[in-house]
Amino acid sequence: MDISPSVMQFLLAFIVVAPLLGAVAALLPAPPGLRGKNPDQAVLRHGVTVTGAVLIAAIVLATGFDHDQPATMQATTDISWIPALGVRIHLGIDGISLPLLLLTALLTFLCALYSYFKLPAGPSPKAFIALVLVLESGTLATFAVLDLLLFFLAFEMVLIPMYFLIARWGGDQRRAAAWKFILYTLLGSVVMLLGLLLIGLKSGTFDMVALATDNGRGLTTSVQVIAVLAIGVGLAVKTPMWPLHSWLPDAHTAAPTVGSVLLAGVLLKMGTYGFVRILLPIVPDGMRTFAPYLAAFAVVGIVYGSLACLALARNGAKGDLKRLIAYSSVGHMGFVLLGIATMTPTGVNGALFANIAHGLITGLLFFLVGAIKDRYGTADLDTLAGATGAALYGRAPRLGALLAFAAVASLGLPGLAGFWGEMLTLFGAYSPAEGLSRPAFRTFMAIGAFGTLLTAAYMLIVVRRVCMGEHTPHSQLSPDDRTPPPADGPGRPTAAGSPPQLADIQTYEAAAWTPLAALTVLAGLWPAILLGLTDPAVQKLLAGGKP
Repeated sequence: MDISPSVMQFLLAFIVVAPLLGAVAALLPAPPGLRGKNPDQAVLRHGVTVTGAVLIAAIVLATGFDHDQPATMQATTDISWIPALGVRIHLGIDGISLPLLLLTALLTFLCALYSYFKLPAGPSPKAFIALVLVLESGTLATFAVLDLLLFFLAFEMVLIPMYFLIARWGGDQRRAAAWKFILYTLLGSVVMLLGLLLIGLKSGTFDMVALATDNGRGLTTSVQVIAVLAIGVGLAVKTPMWPLHSWLPDAHTAAPTVGSVLLAGVLLKMGTYGFVRILLPIVPDGMRTFAPYLAAFAVVGIVYGSLACLALARNGAKGDLKRLIAYSSVGHMGFVLLGIATMTPTGVNGALFANIAHGLITGLLFFLVGAIKDRYGTADLDTLAGATGAALYGRAPRLGALLAFAAVASLGLPGLAGFWGEMLTLFGAYSPAEGLSRPAFRTFMAIGAFGTLLTAAYMLIVVRRVCMGEHTPHSQLSPDDRTPPPADGPGRPTAAGSPPQLADIQTYEAAAWTPLAALTVLAGLWPAILLGLTDPAVQKLLAGGKP
């Protein structure tokens, strides 16, 4: 579709600003959304309307994007904002940022749609919708801005909304988890700001395009090393990279369903995006110095996350399925970091592909785990596996089948989205960039490949335990375990002596989950849909801005 540059500029600006304006409107006495039966329903419809409009604008922007030149910044806006500091309102997208922009718009809309029918228990829906919209605006801005200081402001903008979503709408231990999240990310961000200021002051500009084109030639090696160390710490916390990950399992366990979906599907991508957009092209010498250490931390994270999930899957320690999926994110994001550390087109493309695949698959997993928790009243693995009779396959077969699909997608089954990212990152590690130790990276590749086996092990155990159950005969269950849920609960009793049925996938759940499942299959069968966008942009980025 041929869209004029001015319309493209407007669309990108609208995508970034509209959620923020929608958040303000949601707090008004009469939000200008669609009218509902009561004020709560009206504000929930308002959230669906605003996020839907942003998603439509993002799709139109993608159709107007020049796919023949994905390495070129498009829909750019460049306006002076703070002349004394040289800060400009500089927006633009290329083949690296466009998929993340679309993923953010899609996941936020699906979360708003899901919340319209299944709002988490907590304070006013007005505040909930406003926080979700502010979170969306900050995330979209992170992927669209091309100024280092604006990037930092957008990066920080998401912290307060996520803190309140966890602290006010979360489950058990929500306040402790929220404080842990905010402290870790704020401390990391303070260090990151110092690194960003160092680059801007030493180079004389905060413009990310100009800095990427210069490719570090205006910065000494010592400055680059310090900048990578400072900025990398802040980005690593948000990613999260082992051993800076410990806030993540608690945050996911306590967060409401939509909070976990947005945290895993969108917020974690901000950290890895910063590695690709800032560190690789702007301070390449410093990045090359730290690349082996980044790769080492990445593969430790892969194995650590997988072993933690395996322990949870086998014995239910701290028994929460959400916690297991959270630890799986540590492993999956380890593959993303490994791909970035290779500093090769193959590895970085694999990292970007794994980013999108993780957002789709883990977003779907957290939706499903939230639905299971709503039906059973718990996400405890021992309870789900041991005292449920026929388990999901027998009680809610479509829900069980979709959980099994998401699990095998997460373990990297060929033909689904999770496969390509992991495979490309391992290929990149086999032949890293010039100047990096090939034996070391091949060792990292072997360890990462071992991590894929561990991933398959714990995901298959989860499917066996939750979907198939432990096959405990109903006659051997305790009277409490055989008692059907109450009539007004999520399940419905069946004939005496058989386990109660659960409500299977509802219409609104299918509407929220189907796009994620469909895109997981599409990206797995047609990886060129993503790689065709990212590869030219990555080639230019690693070449120092040269086509």
